[in-house]
Amino acid sequence: MVSVREATVDLFRSHGLTTWFGNPGSSELTLLEEFPDDFRYLLGLQEMVPVGMADAYAQITCRPAVVNVHTAPGLGNAQGALYNAFVNKTPLIVTAGNQRRVMQNQYCLLTNIDATTVPKPFVKWAAEPAIASETSAVLAHAIHLATTPPMGPVFVSLPMDDMQAELDDTQVAESAALRERTVTRAVGFPADLAEQTCARIEAATSPALIVGGDVERYGAWDAVIGLAERTQCAVWTAPLTGWSGFPENHPLYQGNLPPGAGWISQRLTGHDLLLVLGAPVFRYYPHIPGPYLPEGASLIHITNDPDEAARAPVGDAIIADPRSAATALLAVAKPSQRPAPPPRSPIPDVEHATAPLKPEMLWAAVGGAAPPDTLWVSEAGSNEFAITNAIRPGNPFSHLTAAGEGLGFGLPAAVGAQLAAPDRPVVALMGDGSMHYAITALWTAAHYRIPVTVVVGSNAEYGILKQFGKLEKTPGVPGLDLPGLNVVATAASYGVDAHEAHSTDEVIELVQSGIADRDRPTLINAPTIRVDA
Repeated sequence: MVSVREATVDLFRSHGLTTWFGNPGSSELTLLEEFPDDFRYLLGLQEMVPVGMADAYAQITCRPAVVNVHTAPGLGNAQGALYNAFVNKTPLIVTAGNQRRVMQNQYCLLTNIDATTVPKPFVKWAAEPAIASETSAVLAHAIHLATTPPMGPVFVSLPMDDMQAELDDTQVAESAALRERTVTRAVGFPADLAEQTCARIEAATSPALIVGGDVERYGAWDAVIGLAERTQCAVWTAPLTGWSGFPENHPLYQGNLPPGAGWISQRLTGHDLLLVLGAPVFRYYPHIPGPYLPEGASLIHITNDPDEAARAPVGDAIIADPRSAATALLAVAKPSQRPAPPPRSPIPDVEHATAPLKPEMLWAAVGGAAPPDTLWVSEAGSNEFAITNAIRPGNPFSHLTAAGEGLGFGLPAAVGAQLAAPDRPVVALMGDGSMHYAITALWTAAHYRIPVTVVVGSNAEYGILKQFGKLEKTPGVPGLDLPGLNVVATAASYGVDAHEAHSTDEVIELVQSGIADRDRPTLINAPTIRVDA
């Protein structure tokens, strides 16, 4: 006889989903017993850590990932990271155990009384099999939904006793059929629509291309570069999209747009046509008064997300696959003779300086010390714009942030990124406040000997909140200072090779040696000047 657990394992194996991230509890033991030798399970010490690891891992491998968490309380712990995965459009298959069906009515310990509601609204779909034999069908449904654009996490609740149920011959055959079936997505972009769009680009005096993370998620990178070069568009990254969507060292690239309507319209003044590809229009915070677009500008929005198209406050939207759209536009676009936009300001020169360091100087030193193929993961609050000014990678999948901006993403994501890209150096650029939301990710990195390098800009404060406080005119807010953090000692206690950097020279030396060490993780703590200094 075949058990539901065995059929479940076979289903995941057939989809190549043999790397699991998780934090198991007693309600997951019946799923995880006799864990297969060809699978691997990466443990995080709190549920948001495995979700964050899986988030980056899935994005970089361009494959779904499996996350296994504990019933209701564990799923609650994971919710902040699940929010990030939802906004990041990451295809995660999240499972959690539930109490045995015969004990749920009494609300016995570990009963998730409304299991499919708990992860909402940050999943595309949530289900619990109505009967044990339906488990394979529900999981297959979840896998296909997670990987259908717009991609995103899904959730399946698995009662403990279901795993031990046995399937009859008919049910075994049905499970085998589920493993073998495929769902293929056919995409295209009409030639006449490409010609109409390119005609508007050609007629514009100063068009701008605004890209987002979906350019990288859906393989549109090369076509977008070709389109920008052929049309001589200035290129920006839309606010809060997770990936840059364009080489940050390219002469046409102008940087990240700030996330305020007034800021954006001011920054884009002079452009009469905005083509937004692979990003929402736009993700704003805080409220900065001003028009959505600069005077005289029109906007074309290409997205594979119907909700993004529907909720945009301005522009003509086209719902389409980003890669197909960019390829079709490149095929019909005519070379432009318009002058190239002026280049960005150069990266700051690294000078010898002692701690506390200016953020721009710290990150310029870090960027100069790392090789060109470095994969950067940043979660540094008030330092984020300094990072994008000082570090400018040129390869796809090279600069990852949380589109949802939920803190606790950076450290787990860097660990997951290094697992996904073992041949690339991965450097996490962290703030001392944000890193503590998921600090136990350091244990996972040390335990599995994952050679990620972590650089912490320590200003002993929630600097980003102080910046927002000035914008919102809210003085006297408590809890914004973080005295007494010993980042180096904390990292060392988890088994990480941890160091304090006292100057830019030491930063460079430590980053180089950390990247060179492919046997263990390294952390470098660098004191920086305070936002309120």
